[in-house]
Amino acid sequence: MMDNNNISAKRANTEGQQDYRFAFAIMTLLFFFWGFITVLNDILIPLLKDSFDLSYTQAMLVQFCFFSAYLIVSPFASKLVGKVGYQKGIVFGLLTAAVGCFLFYPSASVGEYELFLFSFFILASGITILQVAANPYVIAMGPQYTASSRLNLAQALNSMGTTVAPIIGAALILGATTTDASSVQGPYLIIGVLLVFVAIIFFFIKLPALADMQISGTPIGSVWDHKSLVFGVLAIFLYVGGEVSIGSFLVSYFSENSIAGLSSAEAGAMVAYYWGAAMIGRFVGAAMMRVVSDTKYLAVNAVIAIVMIIVSINTTGDVAMWSIVSVGFFNSIMFPTIFALAIRGLGPLTTKGSGLICQAIVGGALIPVIQGIAADNIGIQMSFLVPMICYIYICWYALNGDRFIADTGYR
Repeated sequence: MMDNNNISAKRANTEGQQDYRFAFAIMTLLFFFWGFITVLNDILIPLLKDSFDLSYTQAMLVQFCFFSAYLIVSPFASKLVGKVGYQKGIVFGLLTAAVGCFLFYPSASVGEYELFLFSFFILASGITILQVAANPYVIAMGPQYTASSRLNLAQALNSMGTTVAPIIGAALILGATTTDASSVQGPYLIIGVLLVFVAIIFFFIKLPALADMQISGTPIGSVWDHKSLVFGVLAIFLYVGGEVSIGSFLVSYFSENSIAGLSSAEAGAMVAYYWGAAMIGRFVGAAMMRVVSDTKYLAVNAVIAIVMIIVSINTTGDVAMWSIVSVGFFNSIMFPTIFALAIRGLGPLTTKGSGLICQAIVGGALIPVIQGIAADNIGIQMSFLVPMICYIYICWYALNGDRFIADTGYR
């Protein structure tokens, strides 16, 4: 009788593991999609800039409207997911993103830049909901000791999306016969249909129900008393801003005669190397941080990113081009490492701390605009001083990370 019970228990456990494996596999699609869609902005920015005769500052409003959704929508997304659950939240996020994609069609037909900006905000709102629902779901769908491994693997699919998006976008949008705003209609219509299709899949499939993670401990004070979190939120703000800002300017930068003199389509394809380097760096970093402390590795990456930017703004040709591309490699480990440092020791305040970090992604909305202003006034090459300043702060945060954690009042 005992043997039969053991067999039944093992069978139930195996079935549960199979459910989790399927759930994880289907969840990685979401990470791929939002990585793909987010980086596709880098291809649209130069297209819209030329189509509407925009300044660099005006063109960067694309990223402003897109990433401002993280600040505005995140609190509502958290309440939505808390009320309807992970799975229905994912469906709602996918459909919202699809609506944003479909809005590109009338925006291009009417030919109004403001409508494009509204479309970007709706699209990003859907992606924000997806992130709020998908990240904790992936973390909770198994043992805590493998949570980082699952999230890193899912993020690898996100990096794959960011790598292939510039290649596909350059071919379908910048490489189109008619390279004006209307060239976005077909590709975004296809993406919208795919998002609806995936939403239907998530509506009907049965995902395992997951209990909310309970983090024990008694916090002292509020989240604002934790220096590692407070300074970490600013680090995330500047990191996302710096990474997105560099990616946003690459097509225009590579098109400069003094840099590479590439066509828009060729420059767009080159952006894949920037995001592809980040994907490779993520795997290298995961191995390196087994033998090197996370704070030291983060500091080293920030220093090298600073050096590469200095090289790029003081050289021309291939050296200037490949040095700025290489920054992508050193970006790779920054977000998860800063995130881990920022929430370390928060205990029951972890959820609130994570919410603040998610809202700090709004840096991707503001820093590109600041670089756009710099590009209009001191030139596109020297404008990369803006993200360089971001990396200087990240280096400072990394060098002081252990001290901030030691100062945290937690029991």
